[in-house]
Amino acid sequence: MLTVDFDLFPVPAGCRLLDLGCGAGRHSFEAFRRGADVVALDYSLDEVRGVNAMLWAMAEDGEAPAAAKAGGVRGDALALPFADATFDRVIAAEILEHLPADTAAMAEIARVVRPGGWVAVTVPNRLPEQVCWSLSTAYHSVEGGHVRIYRRPELRERLAAVGLEPVGAHFAHALHAPYWWLRCLVGVHDDDHPATRLYHRLLVWDMMRRPALTRLTERALNPVLGKSYVLYLRKQEVTRAAR
Repeated sequence: MLTVDFDLFPVPAGCRLLDLGCGAGRHSFEAFRRGADVVALDYSLDEVRGVNAMLWAMAEDGEAPAAAKAGGVRGDALALPFADATFDRVIAAEILEHLPADTAAMAEIARVVRPGGWVAVTVPNRLPEQVCWSLSTAYHSVEGGHVRIYRRPELRERLAAVGLEPVGAHFAHALHAPYWWLRCLVGVHDDDHPATRLYHRLLVWDMMRRPALTRLTERALNPVLGKSYVLYLRKQEVTRAAR
């Protein structure tokens, strides 16, 4: 399930892409399939190991162009182990809301992307997220959980302040918002409740089959109920001072 729309976020073959806070690697895998040179970075060593295993399997099965390179590394979003302007693209999907020092992470993203490069940032959308917080303290108060709910203008302004200019945005995953509301009602850590298991089966069926009815329904609901807010940005070009 991709949150970033690769039709709106161009990833040409050969570009250098950082998937910051890659998690299980969904965006890394798609970028690798498109021929990008991918670095999948996460703080969790277990996640990095899993992503590396999948990237290796993809390469073995010919799922990515032979010239493409990809690998997972463990790292800290607040002190990225890369030189300035290393990457053509950076994806930061559902990570900033977890970081108390999110301003430092934003500055690091801007530092490692080249001037003119693209950045995709996704965070939980405010309205669905507020419902989750009101229904369940356990949803956000666990270690490593969400520490804030962003207002969209605030997020855009703070990213612009580090040199990342917003160029487009949309919402995603409206069908997933009720699933999380349901989990918050019955117990956010209860994976065996019949209601959540049934809804989860529906979501898996939808992701696998992608029927027209649910695709149209989600597209119509996304502006209101989209679980994620997706923001696309460009790093400002360096301008030379006039002599």
